[in-house]
Amino acid sequence: MQTPLTQRQLNHLTYEIIGAAIDVHKQLGPGLLEQVYEVCLIHELQRRQLNVCHKQQVPILYKGCKLETLLRLDILVEDCIVVEIKSVEKMQPVFEAQLLTYMNLLEKPKGILLNFYCTNIFREGQKTLVNEVYRALPKE
Repeated sequence: MQTPLTQRQLNHLTYEIIGAAIDVHKQLGPGLLEQVYEVCLIHELQRRQLNVCHKQQVPILYKGCKLETLLRLDILVEDCIVVEIKSVEKMQPVFEAQLLTYMNLLEKPKGILLNFYCTNIFREGQKTLVNEVYRALPKE
């Protein structure tokens, strides 16, 4: 029987993901295409023995029907944290809305928005989002 997921476990996993992003950014620096960072981050996460799914389709529940769409998330880590990758000069509010929508549609508790077009991932290149699924989890 699998133990239930906790906020503490998700926070530790978040730390691992951001650490992997920092390693990728240190190696490559800013200014490359999102796809390059995505491939390298997937490699780094797998090197850390984390379960990674990429370009997973995000279905839409519309009027009681589950519809297939062209929506695809960038990375899903350990089937619980959605990672959205950007390489843009200025972050836009729509990026957070997109990530929250993916999290809610897939019923995942946490998401991380990573922007590799920055000088420091930890300080300015990442934003972590949670939703009601996260809030409902036990803390410990």
